[in-house]
Amino acid sequence: MRTSRRSDVDPFIVMDVMEAARAAEAAGRHIIHMEVGQPGTGAPQAAIRALSEAMAAGPLGYTVALGLPALRARIARLYGEWYNVDLNPDRVIVTSGASGGFILAFNALFDSGDRVGIGAPGYPSYRQILRGLGFEAVDLPTADANRLQPVPADFAGMDLAGLLVASPANPTGTMLDHASMSALIGACADAGTSFISDEIYHGIEYEAKAVSALEISDDVYVINSFSKYFSMTGWRVGWMVVPEDHVRVVERIAQNMFICAPHASQVAALAAMDATDELHANMDVYRANRALMLDGLPKAGFARIAPPDGAFYVYADVSDITTDSRAFAAEILEQAGVAVTPGLDFDPVRGHTTLRFSYARKTEDIAEGLRRLTEFMGERR
Repeated sequence: MRTSRRSDVDPFIVMDVMEAARAAEAAGRHIIHMEVGQPGTGAPQAAIRALSEAMAAGPLGYTVALGLPALRARIARLYGEWYNVDLNPDRVIVTSGASGGFILAFNALFDSGDRVGIGAPGYPSYRQILRGLGFEAVDLPTADANRLQPVPADFAGMDLAGLLVASPANPTGTMLDHASMSALIGACADAGTSFISDEIYHGIEYEAKAVSALEISDDVYVINSFSKYFSMTGWRVGWMVVPEDHVRVVERIAQNMFICAPHASQVAALAAMDATDELHANMDVYRANRALMLDGLPKAGFARIAPPDGAFYVYADVSDITTDSRAFAAEILEQAGVAVTPGLDFDPVRGHTTLRFSYARKTEDIAEGLRRLTEFMGERR
């Protein structure tokens, strides 16, 4: 049976690394996971209790396509608490993870063949989802001088239907300040380019608060998720905020593509939003892990790094060590028992000389991973 041309998407390399790590563990090895952006903590206890009570009270069926009204209202309130933005809950749409949000946004905004700009390095699934839906992803090589974030000059005159940015970014952890975000949104407005802001790592910041695109304009799409700050990766629940005149457009697509986000996950997500003590404790772990990484990676031999503003990644230039990041990552896994992600996942052109290290797991795992990396690099030299 034939397959479509649209299905010819590249693999998500980090998932291949995860599988190699799983196979090593199945063979009896102890692997330190620095490859995947998954919190080592689980969902807040309040979320688990709320779901248990809801399940005891009766069956959980479909919700309306836009999501539970109480959850949409609580998400809208979050924008007042975090950004001093008065957000109409009607603009909030609950999605099946951020991935579901991207699918809805791309289908709502773009037509077949449209060109959408994404910063490189950047989250690889942007490129593959766009390709799978029949759109063209346009990599915008970012510069060290701009902290690997796109600037208006990167896409001037390119006739893009859309621009997708992430702040804090994956894999770099860098953030756009208010002026930089405003410049991008303004340039897109002038060019008739739709602006999508991936804010999935908001809440995981260290020295400054991340800027939401909604602080600057209502004429944007914002996508977020409960996976990162709220530690609910496997629950597959997220949200998006769209202009008021786009709500019905997205609702019709959501009704047909997803029906609704999982009811159980929505119940849990609502309770998770007020689990303040647990969420603050998780941030204490990330801060400790970040400090360990910024001290330990250079000592191990990975000196070309920049401190991340947010998220839980360090993106390292390893051009002084290798020109084949995928083979080097495999070597690290085999010899050191540490799983890391080759930069080719994030930048198909320049990623052969970069690695991403995640520090989302337990602090003792991060410390052990750094010890192993130091030993491995010492022996390699």
